[in-house]
Amino acid sequence: MQRIQYLLIALALGFIFAPLTTQIAHAQEVADPATPEIYSMRERAAIRDAWLVKRLNRVIPQVMRREGVDMWVIIAREYNEDPVVKTMLPATWLRARRRTILVFFDPGEGPVERLAVSRYPVGDAFPSAWIPEDEPEQWKRLAQIIETRDPSRIAVNVSEKYGLADGTSHQQYEEFMSALPRKYRNRVEHNEDLAIGWLETRIKEEMEVYPSIVRIAHSLIAEAFSEKVIIPGETTTDDVSWWLRERVRDMNLITWFHPSVSIARAAQADDPSWAAAKKQDKVIRKGDFLHVDFGIVYLGLNTDTQHHAYVLRDGETDAPQGLKDGLAAANQIQDFLTAAFKTGQSGNETLRIALEQSVAAGLRPLIYTHPIGFHGHGAGPAIGRWDNQATDNPIGERAIEANTAWSIELNATHSVAEWDGQEIIFKTEDDAFFDGASVSFIDGRQTELHLIPRQH
Repeated sequence: MQRIQYLLIALALGFIFAPLTTQIAHAQEVADPATPEIYSMRERAAIRDAWLVKRLNRVIPQVMRREGVDMWVIIAREYNEDPVVKTMLPATWLRARRRTILVFFDPGEGPVERLAVSRYPVGDAFPSAWIPEDEPEQWKRLAQIIETRDPSRIAVNVSEKYGLADGTSHQQYEEFMSALPRKYRNRVEHNEDLAIGWLETRIKEEMEVYPSIVRIAHSLIAEAFSEKVIIPGETTTDDVSWWLRERVRDMNLITWFHPSVSIARAAQADDPSWAAAKKQDKVIRKGDFLHVDFGIVYLGLNTDTQHHAYVLRDGETDAPQGLKDGLAAANQIQDFLTAAFKTGQSGNETLRIALEQSVAAGLRPLIYTHPIGFHGHGAGPAIGRWDNQATDNPIGERAIEANTAWSIELNATHSVAEWDGQEIIFKTEDDAFFDGASVSFIDGRQTELHLIPRQH
């Protein structure tokens, strides 16, 4: 209990105590990072609820006034929650209850009013504005609230391009519109901007903690790509994937997708016992080049990481230079991409700039970067797709905003001289933060290959 009180005081004062804090200034991640302390479920709830209040007080007025919307109505049903509603529920609410309707009203000055047209208040943040004993019809009560406030623009979460902003079901939309007095129906607008703005914006308290969350993911990858887990000739890629799943569960965390581990290997080998591995069997062998794609969820925030490792052959103390050069090529593309970020610039334009500069530098890039935060594939503009490098993609039209987190995901194709010029795809992914002026990797990025076994 004393620890919880200490945590709440720290949160109220606007800082998190030492185990959670890390400067967002790393260029290279720690090679063998220790796993940060994992908080209890009760402690996590305290952190998340404190963040929620701060986010509602800061982000909601910001996005509503930026978009010129004075009322936002979010409608969810139990087990069919709007993605936005899920991020606004108290930590102890794992689901919406029955039909939960959240209403934000901006009077133009002062705080934005928050209401729950629900039988229950939604935590401390949304007082209940509906007493069924006084007015049995929930929709009618919502209509009364709207009439009393007389908003000029009423936003609902409907979007063609962005699934995370398309949380209003057809049936709920139809019932909502039917319940409205006719004069208000033409004031209702399908609006994706509020949902995207809420979801993509990171507050400073989240960013004080995010480095530790990414550090957890990095520490688990470092352990997975080590002799602690991998025995060449015995361990399979599936073994490593499931080790990560089990390890995350043991830590009382979850992954947001199943980890994948794959192998690239030389097309020819002079060791007859190893030559059988030229075909894509899943047994990890000496001389293999490994790739992992892995992401966790902790404190409501996601990570997404792709790293590489090399399994040393007998007598080797380092990876072939060609493999190191391939990773360096991917890092160079990362540099072109992150330097191209600009507030108000579209994802498509950012992609165009980064591709042109990378190609001009003699690189062979493929860029497919996405926002990250409440969701692994987060809200906001895409910067390319792995299967679509067009710079006129509709999902890349949206402008990049400040105070957003990104998964800098891309690859470089590079010829490895030591493997007779074999072309290998170097897939990198590291999480970063854009403050409006520059991009910083949240817990560094991979610039050196993991070596198995480790060389101390």
